Amino acid sequence: MDTPPNSKSRNSVLFIICLATTLIPFMGSAMNLALPLIAKEFSLNAIELSWVVSIFLLSSAILPVPFSKLADRIGRKKIFTLGILVFVLSTFICGFSTSGGVMIIGRLMQGIGASMVFATNMAILTSVFPANERGKALGINTAVVYISLSSGPFIGGILTQNFGWRSIFWVSIGIGILVLLGILIFFKGEWKETKDETFDWKGAFLYGLGLSTLLYGFSNLPSVIGFTLVAVGLATFTYFISFEKRLASPVLNVRLFWENKVFGFATSAALINYAATYAISFLLSLYLQYIKGLNAQHAGFVLIVQPVVQAIMSPIAGKWSDQTDARILATSGMSLIVIGLVLMLLLNFSTPIYFIIGVSVIMGIGFGLFSSPNVNVIMGSVEKRYLGMASATTNTMRLAGQAFSMGITMMVISLLVGKVKITSDVLPQFMTSIHTIFIIMAVLCSIGAYISWTGTKIIAEKQFNPES
Repeated sequence: MDTPPNSKSRNSVLFIICLATTLIPFMGSAMNLALPLIAKEFSLNAIELSWVVSIFLLSSAILPVPFSKLADRIGRKKIFTLGILVFVLSTFICGFSTSGGVMIIGRLMQGIGASMVFATNMAILTSVFPANERGKALGINTAVVYISLSSGPFIGGILTQNFGWRSIFWVSIGIGILVLLGILIFFKGEWKETKDETFDWKGAFLYGLGLSTLLYGFSNLPSVIGFTLVAVGLATFTYFISFEKRLASPVLNVRLFWENKVFGFATSAALINYAATYAISFLLSLYLQYIKGLNAQHAGFVLIVQPVVQAIMSPIAGKWSDQTDARILATSGMSLIVIGLVLMLLLNFSTPIYFIIGVSVIMGIGFGLFSSPNVNVIMGSVEKRYLGMASATTNTMRLAGQAFSMGITMMVISLLVGKVKITSDVLPQFMTSIHTIFIIMAVLCSIGAYISWTGTKIIAEKQFNPES
């Protein structure tokens, strides 16, 4: 399908993509407020509660790349639509869950549906909008992500406090149905790029096996099974890279990571950024409710600050990235996040709420400066035939980073708190685990900022002196 001929057609597609984009981050941020109530109803300990979040991240991180390749072959609209349908049906399962096990199964299926959406959303937008409008469109889509993140704690807190945690799922089902109707009305034709290429089933299997064992093993560190699975995952990925290099139509063009330095540095920075930051909202939600004694609704008012600032900054940064060096914007944003993480180390039992709000503003600006320009760099660095792969890789880096972030959190909590329910008896240990996690995150994000800056410098030198 070619680029729609007028702005009205393009904006209709953008609207539906943005509406679909609200589903997944809204669910995640809203559920953070409901976690203590879910833990109470299903008698979940801290590690089991973490799996309610982590299982979604694992399943949604593994499948976008294979689904993106499949979408390039059979149509991005088909995969996108199927993803929304699976997400809606699995949300029903979560809403009617009667135990922690059923909830985790539903979240697993939600991740599968989300991976189909992640595999196609940015590729569709990049196909629809011309280059001079791409950054703006991606910035708007990113802003919608942060608006849904910001509305998640606010709306989720109100729903949880007044109607119970299950009401969060009913709202998501309604949004999903609207998206399906919008696809039927506004999505005309289909987007395909490589319909004549064979699908790399072996590569898809190796990719899924390697990433799943690596992420699951990481979440079980420092146990023996954790180290074993990490080793298996690394070995599988090593073979996967060797195998993909020899194929004409691989499920993932691994050569692109080192042949295209812009793509390689930008995706690496994204992976590290999300690994260093995703668990912040999870930890702050528990901190505000367990340590500060706030209810879900009041905690939501505090957690809303960071994503609101992100939502304001993202379209601005996206527009800037069309006019200036987006890599510098992304590096500056990551540097601000490092500052925010260091300030978070000052949290204790008596920290005033206004301090948390102030740090959230700093981090919100940092996230806004990083996300849109980083996505614009990635999507603008590849040829049209690689747009689906670039879209899926971007989302995979984000979701894999988020899974690693939760893996770090689960590992530290397991070591310092143990597999017990969070009660007043373990709050000092829980506070220590929060500080430890923020230290690890600050170090990771500092490394990410260095990689982003070094990549910018190397690429600029290559452009200035192509023979070097």
